[in-house]
Amino acid sequence: MLKTKHLNVSLGLEDTFRCYFYGEFMKNIKALLKLTRFELSLWICSSLVVFISYFFSGDNGLVYTIASFIGVTALIYLAKGNVLGQILSVVFSVFYGVFSFLFGYYGETITYMFMTTPMAILAVISWLKNPYKIGEVKVASMTKKQVIIMVMWTVFVTITFFFILRALNTQNLLISTLSITTSFFACYLTYKRSPFFALAYAANDIVLIVLWILASISDVKYLSIVACFTMFFFNDMYGFINWKRMGKRQKIKPN
Repeated sequence: MLKTKHLNVSLGLEDTFRCYFYGEFMKNIKALLKLTRFELSLWICSSLVVFISYFFSGDNGLVYTIASFIGVTALIYLAKGNVLGQILSVVFSVFYGVFSFLFGYYGETITYMFMTTPMAILAVISWLKNPYKIGEVKVASMTKKQVIIMVMWTVFVTITFFFILRALNTQNLLISTLSITTSFFACYLTYKRSPFFALAYAANDIVLIVLWILASISDVKYLSIVACFTMFFFNDMYGFINWKRMGKRQKIKPN
């Protein structure tokens, strides 16, 4: 009789845990699927540009198309403050790093493989530790001390990478270095959960648009990459606007 009772209690606890984790899983799935009409339209338009660009992107187009699709999907969820956006950013960084290596933009390769990817992983941890609610991270603001530390680190990283890239005979050295500067700003601000990370990424998009326009002078097929980063720019600008809204809403209704 005692054994039967113990078995029933064990099964009851097991069922309770199953229901709890299933419930949490379904809540996260609903949060992922919850896109506004504008967000869905932006994602569809961005994805169409990415897939149309594939037909003009040449031999290495498949790698870049996959990376870009992951990128635009990541940006939608980053704009919503959903940690899935950060996880997809890690995957995008690896793909884009490989593509840049194939073209010979070693600055972009080093930036995304050895700076953006590790910092994106740290951002995933930071966002998971600071939820506002399911599917939304808590928006934060930076102190003056944190801003000073960020600027100091950015100067150090920029100078260090400039000499590394020069030693590697990187194409368009100054613009590649500027890409590292804007990327580091964006990664740091993302880790700190500041709305201004999206503006930093938008600035990085502009730098990369210029970089790939220069590449397209020697080969027109790289204009497809310009088109993709233009869509990234619009997504990042929406991200900044939405994060400012999130910040205001979270202050009115603190968790």
